[in-house]
Amino acid sequence: APWELGNVATAGLACTGPGCLKTLFAQGTQMTQRKLRLGAFLMATGHHIAAWRHPGSEADAGINIDHYIALAKTAERGLFDQVFVADSPGIKHTGDEESFSRQGRMSHFEPVTLWAALSAVTQHIGFVATASTTYEDPFLLARKFASLDHLSKGRAAWNVVTTSADSVHGNFGLAAHPDPAVRYERAHEFVEVVKGLWDSFDDDALVRDRASGVYFDPQKLHKLNHVGKHLKVEGPLNIERPPQGYPVIVQAGSSEDGKELAAATAEAIFTAWTSLAEAQAFYRDVKGRMAKYGRWPEELLVLPGISPVIGRTQQEAEAKWAELQALIHPSVGLATLAPFWPLDELQRWDLDAPPPYYPEPPKGVNSRAHVVIELARREGYTLRQLYEYLAGARGHWVVIGTPETIADRMQEWSENGAADGFNIMPPVLPQSLDEFVDLVIPELQRRGLFRTAYEGRTLRENLGLARPESRYAHAAKAA
Repeated sequence: APWELGNVATAGLACTGPGCLKTLFAQGTQMTQRKLRLGAFLMATGHHIAAWRHPGSEADAGINIDHYIALAKTAERGLFDQVFVADSPGIKHTGDEESFSRQGRMSHFEPVTLWAALSAVTQHIGFVATASTTYEDPFLLARKFASLDHLSKGRAAWNVVTTSADSVHGNFGLAAHPDPAVRYERAHEFVEVVKGLWDSFDDDALVRDRASGVYFDPQKLHKLNHVGKHLKVEGPLNIERPPQGYPVIVQAGSSEDGKELAAATAEAIFTAWTSLAEAQAFYRDVKGRMAKYGRWPEELLVLPGISPVIGRTQQEAEAKWAELQALIHPSVGLATLAPFWPLDELQRWDLDAPPPYYPEPPKGVNSRAHVVIELARREGYTLRQLYEYLAGARGHWVVIGTPETIADRMQEWSENGAADGFNIMPPVLPQSLDEFVDLVIPELQRRGLFRTAYEGRTLRENLGLARPESRYAHAAKAA
């Protein structure tokens, strides 16, 4: 079960299996939160915008397979549940030509291909690959993620995105980027189609009986025959059901549409908040939407991003942060603010004064705009202070301190209804991931907050998520 029993209020109560948690909730049982789930969010050279200039990074990390092999092995040594890379089907260009030339994230691997390679050199770590419901084909996506799940023996996950950047539509022959409402409507349909394709074969369809000469049971192969508003897909998929039933479904987005998509389909959601109160409100909100989709709150893990800057003393941590901040070129810093204010205005303003006004984020845009503008307003940041903060992790939570300080903050959020775990965003790679594994993981284990060994072999088992039953098996039981 995804939760561990604490002090049970009803004496003698015991149960096991997928229905146990629902029974305990129904009887008013008090339980303690299960151990933290941790993902390593890998951004080539690191999450700090100037990380590629830092001596603790690999400047060519985006296309350096040895670099990623080392990172995956480090994350597995640290007993992380999963590693994750973000992705977009195009290059996002913000700012002017000068800032564009100084950005260090122009060249990187396609994630499913990368994870397929890394699955051969690891045993336990899960792999979260980003793929777009707006620009991908559902049959091809279902096939490649099923393949990754088989290659990794049950360690694949799909980060469902609708692609917010409007600069990629030309790569796919489209005249314009679809509106947010259309993208999310398509996404709901797309996810259901992909799940249907993963159900093409029953779990026991491939008998491979040499004696009888029967390879599979045709009665256990199903055509999807989906005809919907946005998609028409016949099926069946030409690969058997994934080891996990479905690769774990992940979603990253905190807009209204994003929260609805997560509540309906996701098993983990990556999100960005900078205060406990905001994170708690989001946690309650997204889990409170699940009942209308026939789902229980424990079926969705909320994993906020945290970018830890770690020192053996507070002074050492702050010195590391200052060293990184000194590497930011002002043109690159201003480019991080270009999605929120017009660049020509930014270039005229005093960098060491607050912005003359705070824009109202347009409806339907990436929810990160709301987080950034509220942060600037709340903290009274100057433009320089704001872009220096965003340079660390693009508006995610940056915590600067000792291993004990980092663990304190993570424990506070996890024990106060703000997080089921965290997406760790190392500022510099490989240096910061090494530090987290060597210094923070032992502290979390000492407090009983994190595992000391993997619980299972598949990503679902390690995350405490149930293996989904095929829709056809479910229908047969219902009949």
